[in-house]
Amino acid sequence: MLKKVALANTNTGRTSFLIVDTDDDDKAISGSGRAANERAKVSTINGLDEFVHRLTTRKGDVEDRSVLFTGVARCLDRNIATSKSFELQANRVKSPTYRGIIAEVSYQISIGEKVSDALNKFPTEFGPEIIALVRAGEESGRLPEIFAEIGKSSKKTLKILKKLKKGMIYPGIVITMGIGVVITMSYTLVPAVSKLYGDLGANLPSATIMMMKISDLLIAKPYVLLFPIAIFSMLMKNWSKITKQPFLQKVFASLPIVGGIVRKSSSAVSFRCLSLLLESGVRINKSLEITSASAPHIYHKEFFSRVRSHVNDGLGFSESFLMESHWLGEDGRNVCGVMEIASETGSATDMLEEIADDYEEELDTVANQIDKVLEPVTIVILGALVGFLIYAIYSPIFNLGQHMLPDSSEGNAPSPQSQVDY
Repeated sequence: MLKKVALANTNTGRTSFLIVDTDDDDKAISGSGRAANERAKVSTINGLDEFVHRLTTRKGDVEDRSVLFTGVARCLDRNIATSKSFELQANRVKSPTYRGIIAEVSYQISIGEKVSDALNKFPTEFGPEIIALVRAGEESGRLPEIFAEIGKSSKKTLKILKKLKKGMIYPGIVITMGIGVVITMSYTLVPAVSKLYGDLGANLPSATIMMMKISDLLIAKPYVLLFPIAIFSMLMKNWSKITKQPFLQKVFASLPIVGGIVRKSSSAVSFRCLSLLLESGVRINKSLEITSASAPHIYHKEFFSRVRSHVNDGLGFSESFLMESHWLGEDGRNVCGVMEIASETGSATDMLEEIADDYEEELDTVANQIDKVLEPVTIVILGALVGFLIYAIYSPIFNLGQHMLPDSSEGNAPSPQSQVDY
């Protein structure tokens, strides 16, 4: 449920309007970040108006998550109460979703709930790895440090995502324009060409026939254009759930360029999580169990689960990593080398953090080069599309001569009546 909060400043008389995603008026006021010199008036947004607001207002994202955890960590470090620390972030986040989260978490903490249990009510925004880290911070008494690390990690993720999105702008525009050209031609040029070829009775290639069928379908049933748009929207909306399917994760990991990005991003998150858990004083067995459960990719879930089994059997960290290094792909041997150094020097936490940093740097490099990688792929796709259109529309023209002109050999042959006998 969406709540619209009008905040009127008693000194200036100026009114600000904020949207909070919550089901209670008091929580809406808490999530709006009302100051001491402001009066609040709450109204409920429902029906079609709520639907439109949810479509058009900003969604909760990594940026809000980074701001929330960084701000709360700073407040906790200065001995501010946990509930108040969350409330102070209400004016820093930008989405109604996170304003509602702040209001709900503050309320749950005020009635005696743990921070981890309060955050666990929002599994879409806070995955199992975040909840596991927060619980470890609560058990070890190092919640401010854990919050600071989550905020730092989220900030790095946000930086990489921004670079990836920036690299996708050019390919997205080009491919969208190409699809727009195909649709426009299906309504304009293809029907005229289809009529011409049909009147002449020409034999058409399969590409031309395909274009004509697409044109006929779009003219007869224009609403079919809504289906790919709806499918694309649903894919984007449920992309996080789709990518959690083990089969699809294995498929993505096997792709040439995408596979490297998938493996590196999952490795960075997993090793960072394990490092933070060990640094927080969580036992190795429990840390590996939590890391396995919260790892983003199925390969890393299996890797840390098997490492945990080996550790339970009495093997050391480096030996366990070496036995299961194949789950880490081509980087497995390098990771095992780092862990061998860790076992000799007794600095497992530092080495794990170094591994996570290396993966994040590699991801940063890939993000910087993504536009250079996608540009030739985009050109190939666009060239194939243009070539298909040219072939489908203009190739029958070269065969129209035999349908439009009489056969020259027959035209020059003398008729039997014109022959004279001598």
